[in-house]
Order: sequence, then C-alpha cells, then structure tokens
Amino acid sequence: MAKSLDGVQIKKAHKREKYTLEEIKHLEACMDPKNGPLYFAKNFVKIQHPTKGSMQFVPYDYQEEMLHAYHDYRYTIAMLPRQMGKTTCAAAYLLWYCMFTPEAQVLIAAHKYTGAQDIMNRFRFAYENLPDFIRAGVYSYNRNTIEYDNGSRIQATTTTEDTGRGKSLSLIYCDEFAFVQPPEKAREFWTALSPTLSTGGKAFVTSTPNSDEDQFAQIWTEANKKFDEYGNESEVGTNGFHPFFAHWDRHPDRDEAWAQEEKAKIGDERFRREFDCEFLIFDETLINSVKLAALEGKEPIMSMGQTRWYKKVDPKCTYLIALDPSLGTGGDYAAIQVFEMPTMIQVAEWRHNLTPVQQQIRHLKSIIQYIYTEQTEGGNRNPTIYYSCENNTIGEAALVVIQDIGEENFQGLFLSEPIRKGHVRRFRKGFNTTHKTKISACSSFKNALERDKLQIFSKPLISELKNFVATGVSYGAKRGEHDDLVSATLLIMRMANQLANWDPKIYEKMTERLTEDEYPMPIFVSSGF
Repeated sequence: MAKSLDGVQIKKAHKREKYTLEEIKHLEACMDPKNGPLYFAKNFVKIQHPTKGSMQFVPYDYQEEMLHAYHDYRYTIAMLPRQMGKTTCAAAYLLWYCMFTPEAQVLIAAHKYTGAQDIMNRFRFAYENLPDFIRAGVYSYNRNTIEYDNGSRIQATTTTEDTGRGKSLSLIYCDEFAFVQPPEKAREFWTALSPTLSTGGKAFVTSTPNSDEDQFAQIWTEANKKFDEYGNESEVGTNGFHPFFAHWDRHPDRDEAWAQEEKAKIGDERFRREFDCEFLIFDETLINSVKLAALEGKEPIMSMGQTRWYKKVDPKCTYLIALDPSLGTGGDYAAIQVFEMPTMIQVAEWRHNLTPVQQQIRHLKSIIQYIYTEQTEGGNRNPTIYYSCENNTIGEAALVVIQDIGEENFQGLFLSEPIRKGHVRRFRKGFNTTHKTKISACSSFKNALERDKLQIFSKPLISELKNFVATGVSYGAKRGEHDDLVSATLLIMRMANQLANWDPKIYEKMTERLTEDEYPMPIFVSSGF
C-alpha cells in the first residue's frame, strides 16, 4: 500500500494479487460488457451522505437508466433537476471506466473549479473505499489528476476555450454545461473539442437548463431531433447524442407536497427552471408549457408503408383525413393526419419531403381505402369518411391530381369550406389558409388539446408543437424547424368545426370551440414607448 497526498491508503501499481473464487466472480461481473458498470456501482461504490456518512450507493431506477445510457451510447446528454444524484452517477461510471478500460484518457470539465473538485472528490472517495481486490493500482494520485497502472488517466479541470484542445480523449464529462459563462466560451470549447472525439471517444454532458440559446440547449435540441424524413424514431438525435431526462417526481423522496414547499422557498419561475427543467424562453408556444411537458406520445401499434397507425379503425366512428401537400423536393414536408370523430383521437399519420404530389395523393387514397375496408368488414355498410387538403399554392396541384383520378374513385367525401358571405372569389375545393383562418384553427386546437377534448399520440407531432411559437401576429415554426404535421392537424380542426354544423355528435364535442371573432392573438410585451 502507498499513501496519497491526503494520507489515504491507496493501492500500489502492479501489486501482485491472489484472488478467491468469489473475488474472481465479482471481477468478471464488473467486466461484463453489458451490465458491468451497474454491477460495479451497486456492489462496490460508496458515497458520502451529508447526514448519514459513508454508505453504499443504491441507485434509484432513473439512476440505473442513466448509467446504462452512459455505457450504451457513445454520446449522451442528460438533463436533470437539482440534487438528483447526477454527479454521483457520473463519478461511479468514470471510476468503473478508468479501472476497466486500459489506456483510457478521461477528462472532467466543470463550469467552475469548485465543481471540478466536487466531482473529483466523489471519484476519489469511491476509489478509496473500494475493496482492495477490486481497486486498480495507481502511479500517481493527485488532487486533480490520477494515473492508473493499466495506463488510464483522469483529469479534472474547468471549462475554457482551450480545455481538451489537441488531446486524444477516450471520454469527456461536461458537468453543468449550461452554466459555462460567457456562452461564447462554451461554444468555442465545444468546437475545439469535437475533433478530439472524432476518433472514437465518448462524451456525456449533464446540466439543468439555463438559456434556450446556449450550447447545452443546442446540443439538447439536436439530440431530440430523432425522427427521420418519414417520422420514424431513432435512439439518437441528428448530432449523434442520446437524450436522457428524469423529472423531479422520479426521486422517491419528492412528491407534490415537497414541490409546493420548494416553490414557496425559491419561487415558481426558479422551480420551473431548476426542477421542471424548462428552458424559460421568450418564445410563446401555442400550447402552454405545462401541457407540452405532459405530452409523451406513444409508439405506433403498426405501420403500413410509412404511415404510422396509433389506433385500430372503429367501424362506428367518423373519420377525418387531412393532407397538407408539399413540392416533394426536399424542403417542406407533405403531411397527412387521420382523426377519429366524435372522440377527436389521432389514429394515423404520414409525412415525407421527397414524395411527389401525385404520390402524396395516392398515399391519401390508400389510407382512405384502408379505413373504408376496415369499417365495412366490421359491419358498417355506410362508412363516413371525409378527406380534404389545403388549396393554397401547392394545393392547387393536389386538386388537379384528385380531379384526374376522379373523386368517385375515393371511398370518402371531399370536404370543402363554403364561400363566406361577402367574399368574392371563385370557388375552389379544399380549404384556403389565411391569417384569420389559421389563427381560428390554432385557437380551436389549443382549446381542445389543453382541455383534454383531443388526444394526440405522435411523437413527431409533439416535437413540432414544442417549436410552434408566436411569430409576429400569428404562429409558426421556429427558424430551422418544421410545422407540417401541425398544419395538417389544424386542417383537421377546420374540418371538424365545419362538420359540427350538421353532425350532432361532432357538434356536441366542439361546442366549446371559439368563434373566429373570439380567437386569442399572440401577446407580446413591448419595452418601447
């Protein structure tokens, strides 16, 4: 044994060992390529509890999931509330990684020196309290750097523009990355670091949110863009990061009473940022943030081609099918939404941005045909299916294709908006979107969704809603985002509002809808005079 700078007993490098059969089994379990980190953490890692002293680390369910995320994915970004044990999880995994990964080069980067020291202290405490047979030997054991006899090295430092630059890293851990100040420093750091990870290194980034414009927010946003051009979900985002989130109520010691007490101490806004993990932004989303946070979505029950089905066809229901067409040249997406009436439940969805208009109509026709067949085979001799499309610009091309195929060949009724009294224009089938009709549809959708009168299941749609914000005097997608699934859903609302005029069941469901004269406009607070 040798002594650390603090007088702590540590294991000498290359010490000869004799192991019992039980110790060998423990070592083999720790080296398991799938469950090794979790086994190591649950059986050998000790933590320093603020009131109970030294005790065995017993990870909560979400902490186990986080350990698996760190291990299973090359890049992981974790957003968690305060005091959820994310630093403890990180220290446990880093210790396992250093001792069981030969020649590993690990860097801890924290937003403050005290933060880097805190992580390293937890790392050192866990190492110093390991059974001797499990510990790796060390060459050097300093406050900020430890070198093991398997060639691994770990260093803790603060985040600067030059941190990690030019180094060949196996793993980097960025703690409280949203609080690196100024924000430009975090961007420069990440830009400088990226080449060091391009050779195969791992990275995990943890933080509570701060701003919606910092580097952490950017990584988180891209990590949550997990849907391909068809809307199929992957486990990582467009930047290769796997996003991990755990709400405060997953901690077993936290309940609503705890939340109310904490809000009274720190205020609602701070609670929302530090515990609800909201990016408190100036953008006003159409759907309120509480409702958006509660929308989780679900996996489709089946797929037909690239159409995702979330619910079986009910022979007794009316169906609304809306197409928001596109050029199909790689820009905006074409999108189809299918809703069941009068329940107002999302049934199916399709989108793609490289499908020509002719094929978009064929997708629409095939969805209608499938619903018709399912309803007739279920005993409904007269299925009620309505379909429509937006008739602005590209919509005109869609109308031409429908005319060429022949409406009589669609097993449904083409629904069009009537010409309003006082309007002078030639009649066109479908729905024309204007500023006024869009705001009215937004109002109906907001009212129905927030009052639980409408159910949506699509994760891509929920993702779009989180970026569907006030833009001037209307609503639309943030720059660089899409709102095509939202647009198709707004068309569904316009169809339902029209059908409510003569369908009593739909009328009853839509009675609380706002009239076009009652819709709320986006509200902005001006600091000018």
